[in-house]
Amino acid sequence: MSLHPFYPVFDDVAWLRRALPLGVKLVQLRIKDQPLDVVRAQLIEGKALCDEHGAVLVVNDYWQLAIELGCDWLHLGQEDLDVADIDAIQAAGLKLGISTHDRAELDRALALDPSYIALGPVYPTILKKMKWHQQGLEKVTEWKGIIGDLPLVAIGGMSVERAVGAFDAGADIVAAVTDITLKDDPETRVSEWLQAVKK
Repeated sequence: MSLHPFYPVFDDVAWLRRALPLGVKLVQLRIKDQPLDVVRAQLIEGKALCDEHGAVLVVNDYWQLAIELGCDWLHLGQEDLDVADIDAIQAAGLKLGISTHDRAELDRALALDPSYIALGPVYPTILKKMKWHQQGLEKVTEWKGIIGDLPLVAIGGMSVERAVGAFDAGADIVAAVTDITLKDDPETRVSEWLQAVKK
């Protein structure tokens, strides 16, 4: 199946309650620093909401819960790959997205037969401290040339205004975080994103 080109990443299921009715069809739950029972409850609700709205839920990091709850998609960062049981993930039939920042990480990710590759941060990001500052659109084009038909997700400092450049550079999907969550009117921003990515 082809993934929707707009990919919001949220840290709480409450955002899904707001975004999914607007037409979001691909969403990641990236929950940090919460007890496991809280994460489980959020993922259960998130999966139910996505099923109700015909959307794809991507679980960040919590691969054991993703398997336990019968989720379809998982996203892992490079540090997560160090501790995740890839054999168990693949045996469960989970589709896997992987974050990459340099060529060595890309080669490592491609060896795991992922369902998409994420590149970031394309632009400077305020979301988290990273040793990579800004990959730039040229890297997007380079990555797309390497991975071919595999979907490429551009993430990091993305906005509605920057999305066109990312797509033109070769991204298939653009992920957004703070461009939605820090807005005074997140619902309007989500609608602007959905309008911007219409083919």
